[in-house]
Amino acid sequence: LALAAAIALGAAHRAPAAWAAVPLAAAGGLIAVAAAGGVLRQILPGAWTVPACLACGIALLTVRGTRLPPTLRRGLWWSSAAVQALALSWTLPVVALVLLGPAGRTAHVWSGAPSDARDAVTVPASWPPGADTAALVLAAVAVVLALAFRSGPHRLRARSGASALAWVTALVLPATLHLPYGAALLWHGAATVAALTAAAHAHTRATEGRSSTADRPDRISATDRISAADRLSLPTATALGLAFLGSLHLAALSLAAEAATLAVLAGLTALFTTAAARQGHKPVGAVSAAPALAYATALACATGASLGLPPHHTALLVLLVPATAALLAPRLDDAALKVSVEVTGAVAGLLAISLAAAEPPALALVLALCGVIAAGTAVRQDRGWAGYAATTLFVLATWVRLAAWEVGSPEAYTLPVTVPALIAGYVRRNRDAQVPSWPAYGPGLVVTLVPSLLAVWGDPGGPRPLLLGAASLAVTLLGVRHRLRAPLLLGGAALVLTALHELAPYAAQAMGSLPRWAPPALAGLLLLALGATYEQRLQDARRARESLNKMR
Repeated sequence: LALAAAIALGAAHRAPAAWAAVPLAAAGGLIAVAAAGGVLRQILPGAWTVPACLACGIALLTVRGTRLPPTLRRGLWWSSAAVQALALSWTLPVVALVLLGPAGRTAHVWSGAPSDARDAVTVPASWPPGADTAALVLAAVAVVLALAFRSGPHRLRARSGASALAWVTALVLPATLHLPYGAALLWHGAATVAALTAAAHAHTRATEGRSSTADRPDRISATDRISAADRLSLPTATALGLAFLGSLHLAALSLAAEAATLAVLAGLTALFTTAAARQGHKPVGAVSAAPALAYATALACATGASLGLPPHHTALLVLLVPATAALLAPRLDDAALKVSVEVTGAVAGLLAISLAAAEPPALALVLALCGVIAAGTAVRQDRGWAGYAATTLFVLATWVRLAAWEVGSPEAYTLPVTVPALIAGYVRRNRDAQVPSWPAYGPGLVVTLVPSLLAVWGDPGGPRPLLLGAASLAVTLLGVRHRLRAPLLLGGAALVLTALHELAPYAAQAMGSLPRWAPPALAGLLLLALGATYEQRLQDARRARESLNKMR
């Protein structure tokens, strides 16, 4: 292998074209690493084989300051990068186990604290053999990445990659060292705090760099003239993503013990709330607000479970989160932060509704409280649309309460919708007289008249036909009085159908007592009468159509 490496490097040194020299040099570097790693494998323990090969690969980077041809140096750099990539791929099973292993605790929540950090993450699988040096490999590649690109156009990407590798190293280290369970929780909590602090620091550095670039544009090279958004987004977004991922990992780890769960969720809520408060006008604050409310919601659920509360009682605790969000949002200046807070509060409200779904009385109360929160939000000028959500929630709360009382009358369900809809239509037409009556009053009338008509036609008796007929007559007269097309037509149609339903038995009885020739004779007389007054009926129809067209 050493001879083959020497031949490849010699051929690369003498190759006249770069397209041939770079691959030959890269192959020579890889063969040299394989030769050195083969020797070291016989000397070192099995767990140190990959770190030893990685050290050989990193050693190839020392050609940077030599007088070797550029093509040869570039090829050796590529071989070093390949060795580092292979070393990182060797650590992937360990990283995946540590990162995803705590998710197995969701099936065994509060089953008892594990013995150490490794036991906490090896829920679905065992620890890979010979993986105790994975943290060393990750840390070495992170250091190389940070030092190799201290300047140049790729320094921001390299800095973000080094930060991610350093965070993964911190993630793997407790399980590698068999730290106690409590110490592992503290370690991961400190890593989350560090990532969130790094995000704020990265944003500050990007802002200062943008200011200095604006002040001295002649001292910046063309490759460094990146947009301020790009300079800001990559390191900050990387650190924020790591902080959020670390918090999820920490929360999953804490599910093993009740006290740990409550302490971790309370700490994460306080951490992200502090970040949102101190960085409120910056992207870090806007992104931290949603996790703060999310962990507050999880803390409310965990508190309810710890106190032994049923789910519908826990829902009332969860409602504190959307109430807090509704009170906090108007006091925020940043639009993105405001939307983040409101969306998270809405999701918490949906969770509260789902928790109370099994108990109709509690569900009605939760829906009503959500309606109160939405109504309070609708008071703001920029959130007037929340009034529709508040109305819907109040109506649903009424319906659920009526269903819990086993009320079967359709009017009890439709009138709570009709009355607000008609009031809203009346207010709308008062503000703008040109609004047609169909969009103003049509939906409200249809919601009540149609279900009541269906109930009348399926109801053999009772006062409903009389009440519906009286209501339809009143609606029709109001339509005629105020020249409104929707009440006239809907009320008239409901009145006619109700009258037909009531007169149908008597008509059938009368028709049964007449001779067989009487119905055709009556139909013929009716046709003769219509034919004799055909012109007059056409004029009446035209006048009726014109009157309807003049109505709104």
